[in-house]
Amino acid sequence: MTGQITTINPATEETLETYTLMTNDEARDAVRGCHDAFLDWRLKSTTDRAKIIRAIGEELSNSKEDFAQLMTREVGKLIGDSRDEIDLCVQICNFTADHGPDALADEERDIPGGTGVVHYAPLGVIYGIQPWNFPCYQVVRYAISNLMTGNGVLLKHAENCTGSGLFLRDLMERAGLPKNLFTVLLIDHDQSDLVIENDLVRGVTLTGSDTAGRTVAQKAAEQLKKSVLELGSNDAYIVLDDADIDLAVDTCVTARIYNNGQTCVNGKRFIVTAKNYDAFVEGYTQKMKAIKMGDPTDADIGLGPMARNDLRDKLAEQVAESIKKGARAVVGGETPDRKGAYYPATVLVNVKPGQPAYDDELFGPVASVIRAESDEDAMRIANDSRYGLGGGIFSRDEARARKLASEQFDTGMITLNGYNIALPNMPFGGVKNSGYGREHGGFGMKEFVNAKSIYMTDQEAK
Repeated sequence: MTGQITTINPATEETLETYTLMTNDEARDAVRGCHDAFLDWRLKSTTDRAKIIRAIGEELSNSKEDFAQLMTREVGKLIGDSRDEIDLCVQICNFTADHGPDALADEERDIPGGTGVVHYAPLGVIYGIQPWNFPCYQVVRYAISNLMTGNGVLLKHAENCTGSGLFLRDLMERAGLPKNLFTVLLIDHDQSDLVIENDLVRGVTLTGSDTAGRTVAQKAAEQLKKSVLELGSNDAYIVLDDADIDLAVDTCVTARIYNNGQTCVNGKRFIVTAKNYDAFVEGYTQKMKAIKMGDPTDADIGLGPMARNDLRDKLAEQVAESIKKGARAVVGGETPDRKGAYYPATVLVNVKPGQPAYDDELFGPVASVIRAESDEDAMRIANDSRYGLGGGIFSRDEARARKLASEQFDTGMITLNGYNIALPNMPFGGVKNSGYGREHGGFGMKEFVNAKSIYMTDQEAK
């Protein structure tokens, strides 16, 4: 019997929709359909592809409110965050349409006795496995760049935002994308392995946990297929001796709470030098305590539910384990007695190695504040992690902070005196257990290409 997917509103625990999983034959046929669409799409000029990409951005704008409301129902995002997510996706489409043709243009190089041509050819069908925390953005981030490249795109979305994946598929086709070129697969994990094994699939990209990354990367490697992984992190935001404390406090609250604390590049560890530690903890605790939790459709609410009850329960266990091992919750730290996957804004201090709050990713609105003895000690602690996706530095000496970011911070993305999640014109990705490969900034368009070397011999020289 074919299985089903049921989506549930995490704020109300009400059932939203039920979807039927594909059979193995249906999934295989869907892959074939995507490949067939790719065979035509690859022959389109980059200019023609860019027109469709821009039209997708326009259709996202036109459908913004409907899509935002759907995402909030499926995963509990604050409605303002959902609208902002759509805006970011529009920016990605426009950036790709503006710069894609030039980024993918042939390059000519001098070679002995002739001219060398570097041609960026699409690989084929690219399979994306994506999480629930940004139901539109996580997909757009890899799909738009690969469509611009000329590839076909498959999506296995997280089950709890199945509706968002299908909404995006229909939206792209309304914008003029050929049918089946972006295909949503309603499949389980065992079927996902079969998709990776399919000869028509030429590359795999995943956003998710480091555990999932290892599994998918191993499966792709068995098939000698390239993979790109954007995995979890335990991002450190460093408050140096000369930092503007008011700015640091305000920014670090946003960095922790944004998207209900469920972002791979949320600030998670806040490392503060001894000089500023007490003042930071006092100010930070006050602001976190003042955050109002409730209905994510209410514009006055600052914190909505987590995406699922099991995710909330895992976070609560991590907090409890950290407290058992010596951490202390100065605000929050207890699961509220109410319907929905809610967890309060929480601040942990006395955070030390060996605690989940120090070692692991806490994917929810829980901040770990760690005391450092000096600026040098703060940088040491920041790098004392198996992850390396994002991070930040607060300092009034911008030149010194830039030097630290460039030379010492072992992570993929660093913000100085601020907080960013992603920008279309800057590379996105990490190091260590946070994965490999880059998206955005033009880099994503060349992750899954065949960079062909064409040697043109100068006939006149013969």
